[in-house]
Amino acid sequence: MSTTTTTDLTQHPPRSPRSRLGGYALIPRMLDKGRATIAGKHGEYHYNCPLDERILGFLGIDAEALKTELAAGKGDGEILAWIQANQKNKHTPAEIAAWTLGQDNRVPDDDSREFFQNYLSQCGPNRPDIKVWDDLLELDDYVSFGGKA
Repeated sequence: MSTTTTTDLTQHPPRSPRSRLGGYALIPRMLDKGRATIAGKHGEYHYNCPLDERILGFLGIDAEALKTELAAGKGDGEILAWIQANQKNKHTPAEIAAWTLGQDNRVPDDDSREFFQNYLSQCGPNRPDIKVWDDLLELDDYVSFGGKA
């Protein structure tokens, strides 16, 4: 078992939603939030939020089972191996790449458009260039830790 450094999300944001593990978007960010939650250092971030539910659903992995693996101190590589051994939804590399590309370019749908705009008005009111969820999350992470929009 490898040792990991607990992510302290009161001091810095989790990894970008564009970070990859095994070709998948969102996993590194979710792992950071899970480790920080276990350590009580999650700040304003939430493990198993709707964004995490997207990747968990695509994989067919239970959030609590994954959290148990994180609590055992497993590193990213060990967690990826566990995911690959336990995921209910197996995917080809092409399916993973397509899902990840879709995630990177996901825009708000009719149900989330108002929430997206309100969120953007709070962290980047003068940023009409922000159109996709990943850009909004990265902007919020940056602004939350002292950056200027």
